[in-house]
Amino acid sequence: TSSSTTTYIMNLTYIPASYVKYLESGGSRVMPIRLTLTTAEYENIFKKINGLLFIGGAVDLETSDFARVAKIFYRLALMANDAGDFFPIWGTCMGLQLLTVLVAGESLLTDTLAENVALPLNLTTAHSSRMFEGFPDKLMTALTQEPLTGNFHHFGVTVQNFQENKKLNSFFSLLSTNVAENGAHFISTIEGKRYPFYGVQWHPEVNRFQWDRKKNYPHSARAVQLSSLLAEFFVDEGRRSLHRFDNPEEEASSLIYSYTPVYAGNFTGYEQIYFF
Repeated sequence: TSSSTTTYIMNLTYIPASYVKYLESGGSRVMPIRLTLTTAEYENIFKKINGLLFIGGAVDLETSDFARVAKIFYRLALMANDAGDFFPIWGTCMGLQLLTVLVAGESLLTDTLAENVALPLNLTTAHSSRMFEGFPDKLMTALTQEPLTGNFHHFGVTVQNFQENKKLNSFFSLLSTNVAENGAHFISTIEGKRYPFYGVQWHPEVNRFQWDRKKNYPHSARAVQLSSLLAEFFVDEGRRSLHRFDNPEEEASSLIYSYTPVYAGNFTGYEQIYFF
C-alpha cells in the first residue's frame, strides 16, 4: 500500500481553508474536484484518489452540479467497495445531508435549525462504531456532557424520518442525535453499516481552524482532541485505499498546494478561503 494518502474535496467556487487544514492535520494531502468535468474524467480521477470529503455549504442537493457530480462518485464508491476496492466518503453538515439524499434517492430534509450553537451529542450506538472506536473513555463521556460540536445548519434529517426510511436505516447506523431550536430531534452522526461512509451534521474542522469571535466554535482541549482524532480516523480509512496517481507530476499539479488561500475574515466567518 502507499505510505501517503490523498483525500479530495468537492465544492463549486471556493473551499474554506479549515477543511483543507483538517485533512492535512490527519496526514493527508488535498485536491479540489471541479464540477465542470466529464463523467469519464471523474472516473479517471476516482482511480487515483483515496477518499472523498463532501463539505458544508448551501446548494440544492438534487439538482445542483455539486449533487450531480457527487452522485457519480457515490456510485463509483459503491461499486468499488462491492468489489473489495476500499474507498471511504465523509460528509460534513451539508455533506451529511447529501449522503442521505444519495442513499434515500430523495430529500428528507426539514427544519432542524441549530445555527451558531455548540452542543454535546446524544450518543446512541457510538460506542460500538468504527468512527469512535478507541476513543478515550474520558473523551466519550465529555462528548455527551460538554458542548464539543459546533452546529451551523438550518436543515437536517429528523430521527423519525431516518427511522421510517428503510433505505436510510438499513444503510446507516445512527451514532448520535441532537435537538433543534424548534424541538425537532435530528440525526447528528451516522456511519455506513457495510460501506465506509461517514456523516456528521456538525463541524469538527472548526474546533481547531476557525476563530471568528461571533461564532460558537468549540476550542476546549477536549474539542481539539475530538477534531484531531476524527481527522486521523478518516485519513487512516483513506490509507486502506490502493488508488494512486501513476504520474507524480500529474499528482503534484493536481494538489491544492498550487493555490493560495485568501484572507476572508473581514467579509466571511472563515479566516481563509481557496477560490477557484
